[in-house]
Amino acid sequence: METKPDSLQPVFTIRGLKKTYIMGEVTISALRGVDMELFAGEMVVLLGASGSGKSTLINILGGLDFATSGDVIYSGKTLTKASDRLLTDFRRNHVGFVFQFYNLIPSLTARENVAIVTEISRNPMTPEEALDLVGLADRMDHFPSQMSGGEQQRVAIARAIAKRPAVLMCDEPTGALDSKTGVKVLEVIDFINKNLATTTIIITHNEAISSMADRVIRISDGRIAGIVENAQKLSPQEISW
Repeated sequence: METKPDSLQPVFTIRGLKKTYIMGEVTISALRGVDMELFAGEMVVLLGASGSGKSTLINILGGLDFATSGDVIYSGKTLTKASDRLLTDFRRNHVGFVFQFYNLIPSLTARENVAIVTEISRNPMTPEEALDLVGLADRMDHFPSQMSGGEQQRVAIARAIAKRPAVLMCDEPTGALDSKTGVKVLEVIDFINKNLATTTIIITHNEAISSMADRVIRISDGRIAGIVENAQKLSPQEISW
């Protein structure tokens, strides 16, 4: 079991988490009994090869999928036994998602893509505030087709943080980008983590990215293979790709 950082409080407590998929006569075990804690305001990298179970884990933590057994406790509430209404509230008001592919609506401007979230959130930033935070104040009225891949990903991050989530979950956020553009996106994620105190979880198979995290949780074959706390974090610019 990992040691709790002195100044942090658990946001997630995960115990005995298992997920199996039944495909015809084949049963696939994506998670095989995961135990861990995630703490307020920290940046964690979930590191593992494709198929190791890390995306399944983050989808369950984010309320996008259901565990076969085990518990996920968020701020004292057991999500694995939650109603659909509670899970919808959790996703809408507590968690922001960033995926490898930006999932922007092509016919909407950057401002309008972010407004989709701000219009249904309790205490959101304005789209302008969110886009300014990710360095896109001058691109608000551009459409996705008029923006680079890195800019589109930053719009996706602005959309995720506009609801002021307690947790930001990023699934391979640089996977579709070249290294130079990826660094710019990681700079934005790092800025959000430090300045908004948002608990940040980054899924990646890229070992280099793990050096910017407070802790690195390695996942292999649906299990926690190791947890390491970085004594000295690197900035995104210092990462050797």
